[in-house]
Amino acid sequence: MSRIIAVNAGPRMRFNSDTLLTQAQQGAAAAGAEITRFDLFRLERYTGCISCFGCK
Repeated sequence: MSRIIAVNAGPRMRFNSDTLLTQAQQGAAAAGAEITRFDLFRLERYTGCISCFGCK
């Protein structure tokens, strides 16, 4: 059995990064892979982009 770690660094749920990663996970799971997913923006100490558009 394959083990996959999926890392989502996109800050918005149900948008492009999240959707693409979810679809890839579903395909891998259908092929029998065991998947562990991390959503970085939900981690307490992650200080990346939060998609506030303050930079625009």
